[in-house]
Amino acid sequence: MKAEETTDTHTHVVIFPCPVQGHVSTMLKLAQLLSLHRFHITFITTDCIHHRLHRFGDIQALLQTHPTLQFKTFPDGLPHNHPRSGESLVDLFHSINLHAKPHIKHIVLSAKPTLTCFIGDGVFGALTVDVANEVSIPIIHFRTISASCFWTYFCVPKLFQSNQLPIRGDEDMDRVITCIPGMENVFRCRDLPSFCRGTESDIVFPMNSMAFETRETLRARALILNTFEDLEGSVLSQIRLHFPRVFTIGPLHAQLNSRQDSNPETTPSTNCVWEVDRSCVTWLDSQPLKSVIYVSFGSIATVTREKLLEIWYGLVKSKKRFLWVVRHDMDGGDRVPAELEEGTKERGFIVGWAPQEEVLAHKAVGGFLTHSGWNSTLESLAAGVPMICWPAFGDQHVNSRFVSEVCKVGLDMKDVACDRDIVERMVNDLMGHRREEFLNSAEALALLANQSVSPAGSSYSHLDHLMHYIKSLGQDII
Repeated sequence: MKAEETTDTHTHVVIFPCPVQGHVSTMLKLAQLLSLHRFHITFITTDCIHHRLHRFGDIQALLQTHPTLQFKTFPDGLPHNHPRSGESLVDLFHSINLHAKPHIKHIVLSAKPTLTCFIGDGVFGALTVDVANEVSIPIIHFRTISASCFWTYFCVPKLFQSNQLPIRGDEDMDRVITCIPGMENVFRCRDLPSFCRGTESDIVFPMNSMAFETRETLRARALILNTFEDLEGSVLSQIRLHFPRVFTIGPLHAQLNSRQDSNPETTPSTNCVWEVDRSCVTWLDSQPLKSVIYVSFGSIATVTREKLLEIWYGLVKSKKRFLWVVRHDMDGGDRVPAELEEGTKERGFIVGWAPQEEVLAHKAVGGFLTHSGWNSTLESLAAGVPMICWPAFGDQHVNSRFVSEVCKVGLDMKDVACDRDIVERMVNDLMGHRREEFLNSAEALALLANQSVSPAGSSYSHLDHLMHYIKSLGQDII
């Protein structure tokens, strides 16, 4: 661990993420960063997530490296065999909102030393604010989505007031949205969060609920975002008109790497709730420079067997090398056409889960076919890897448009038929015909991302300001 100027043996922060991989991993990185400065951290999560961290990550390695970090857990109220992914994710959110409050209050009230503040996942905006207020502890919200998506959620009521919503059928999908301040004329209806469509079966929160939870952050003392000023500055200036205290501390994975010495016992995989297959790194080591497209659709999204096969055919037909993460809960069957097996043996490698940060940073990786979750997007931007975006739900539609239209570092494949010919064409555009164009843009953004987490960079400074602010909140505790 690097020696830090700021050490603190009294400040105690409780952190509560939404209990899914992307949220837990991101907020656990913040916990590690605060622990590096000797803040006491109580990290609250569900029994299910904690069990998976023990099984597939390495909590003991984290605790040895971060002795001021501790874990507390509570039951999420769902049966042990509940999938907690895909369309069933809605059950998890409802159950947390129904059952979590007394458990979190008990953990908070029994915490020693006395808590300084509560950093809660803003996706549970009302729950976390209510808990903090009931136990008289200052609340800070962390949103694991992009600033652009947070701002879009916040502006949903304005979109209705200006008659930009609702969306009026498929013929309305290319209508341009003109009244999101700072992002005028960037988004079409099809680029808005999936819940704005009002017809999808995979909506986790209904529109009014998500807009409500986002606006609950107005009741918090501050807002933390996993982004950086050079990436989303115009939107952040609009957000600060409503939320004066905003800390942009991302990319968090790069921030953590910049502040701690490399330690093989605390790799990003220690935060993982899926079993990592590191054989793919060995395979990548034998591939030419920038020759591999990495394919992963995250930890939650499900893919039908029909779509999976179309993507597979497209990858094989492209004649490009590919590394593909196919989770064991999403492949839908065992019978694979012979031509796909043969094509994969020649140029492909498939694993159940990969160490994504390490993969994206590998010299052999030249592109990323992604679901456009914000963590994946940021990790790809920081590594200088262009993207093909195939969003599924939630914030992913916003992110895919941001990547293709604002950052110009990839292609947006939303709302097109999942067809092998389209996949083949997109892969060949990204990895062949337009390779230099996208690589140049991606490398320029990667430079800005990594500068932001270097000493004197904006995100580095914002994390220092956040730590000073948290310490000052201790004066509010009676």
